[in-house]
Amino acid sequence: MAYDRSRSAGYLMNHLSRIFARALAGRIAPLGLMPGQFPVLLALWEEDGLTQRDLVERLDVEQATMANTLARMARDGLVARLPHATDRRVQVVRLTERARALEAPAKAAAMAVDDDLLTGLPEPAREAFIAALRTIVVTAAARDGVD
Repeated sequence: MAYDRSRSAGYLMNHLSRIFARALAGRIAPLGLMPGQFPVLLALWEEDGLTQRDLVERLDVEQATMANTLARMARDGLVARLPHATDRRVQVVRLTERARALEAPAKAAAMAVDDDLLTGLPEPAREAFIAALRTIVVTAAARDGVD
């Protein structure tokens, strides 16, 4: 059987991911945000005060990538790194007021991109697609030992 990228789940998910990233970049750029910052902000909007290690584990990215992203975010006034209450070797990452103020418009931008991408699907198909993606992600993460 020949490989057909138009029938490959992995290829199509990767392609869709790149399309989403480009569209999201265009929508959040006016907010002063970059696509790599968005997942970090989502995690911190859910639970502020995480450590860099927490963020690495939750977002499944390399330590160096996270360190660079957090450095840019601190430079841009989105996060502050503060000493951990009980471990002097660790810093916690806290949202700034600027980042808190961006939550609603940034999430609205992401939802608008989702809506644009799923325009051709009726609501039941959208829900089924999202449920299938969630199942795939959970199953793959569990297999790979990732949260």
